[in-house]
Amino acid sequence: MTAAFTSSARRSPGRSPRRAGRRRLLAAAAPLLLLGTLAACGYGSDAEADDEENSPAASGSSSGEQLSADSVSIGYFANLTHATAVIGLEDDGLIRQSLGGTEAETQIFNAGPSAIEALNAGDIDVAFVGPNPAINGWSQSGGQSLRIVSGAASGGASLVVDPDAIHDTGDLAGKRIATPQLGNTQDVALLSYLADQGYEVDPQSGSGDVSVLRIANSEVLAAFEGGDIDGAWLPEPYASTLISHGAQTLVDEADLWDGGQFVVTQVIASQDFLAEHEDVVEAIVRGVVQTNAWINENPDEAKTHFNAALGRLPGGKELDPEVLDPAFDHVEFTDDPLAPTLQQGAQNAIDAGLLDDTDLSGIYDLSILNRVLAEEGRPEVDDAGLGVGD
Repeated sequence: MTAAFTSSARRSPGRSPRRAGRRRLLAAAAPLLLLGTLAACGYGSDAEADDEENSPAASGSSSGEQLSADSVSIGYFANLTHATAVIGLEDDGLIRQSLGGTEAETQIFNAGPSAIEALNAGDIDVAFVGPNPAINGWSQSGGQSLRIVSGAASGGASLVVDPDAIHDTGDLAGKRIATPQLGNTQDVALLSYLADQGYEVDPQSGSGDVSVLRIANSEVLAAFEGGDIDGAWLPEPYASTLISHGAQTLVDEADLWDGGQFVVTQVIASQDFLAEHEDVVEAIVRGVVQTNAWINENPDEAKTHFNAALGRLPGGKELDPEVLDPAFDHVEFTDDPLAPTLQQGAQNAIDAGLLDDTDLSGIYDLSILNRVLAEEGRPEVDDAGLGVGD
């Protein structure tokens, strides 16, 4: 159900010796990580130029009792599927309120792989990302870099096409279909779908029976209007934006999953930061749970709130109702990270040739989330046997 925004910005110049030391250690380890299996196939590693221009957001004022860290750096995207973060991290947002006197420094990313690189380098401590970048980061680090600590959103992704060129899946042969980035969540979904339909596509180059073009979300509308692509597999609100310009939905990704749910955004934490500052991560998770509850209980207000916030972003622009309304309704905000769908997503990436076989055991630590849910009188969520100690 809702939306995304963040405040304008700068990052606090100071950084603790602990964080600086961790940044140096991980930066030194990065070349070794890149020699791993995922680096060899380039899974999620080649960002579009647009994706490398990550804009910092404001360090909001904090009040109340300080937790074990004086600050925490949180990364997320300025789009609809990250509404939990953009709403909860406003100056008066519930995530910031939950952090009390611990300052939340925020940074906006345009792609999951860029956020993972920042987490591995120690530049951020917590991030809202899609499932495939999290899998990528886990695999590249040999299971040492991150844990998934909460869900955030489900759904909100579709294959939308030019109805004059494509009427059904049989018309995809010879067509040009865009995804946001090599190896990102929508890229894996498209490659998996095409394989299921009998089309052969080289996962790296995107050439084959169908041409898969990696085009940044901000540029895909121009490519569609210019006739450079025949369709795209996109998250919201970009899918609804193309529909408002004449595209039609060929595949709603929710229809491909049992129960119509699949993880599109989740919360990850650096293992180092989680070990040293569990109370801070717990505060963020509590704020996520509270923010999701507010969004789901107040969808109309949340939608309006999102759109205004989006317009306040550097270079941001409010969405027209014809885009905002269907896009907002296309996303479900849930604390459950839907672990079985992450596991299936990993298998899809393996089958597509973008990922070597990877052991995901230990990628989840949902103990904090389940503690918070218990406080709210709500049932625990399952980690599909992929939790720490399972």
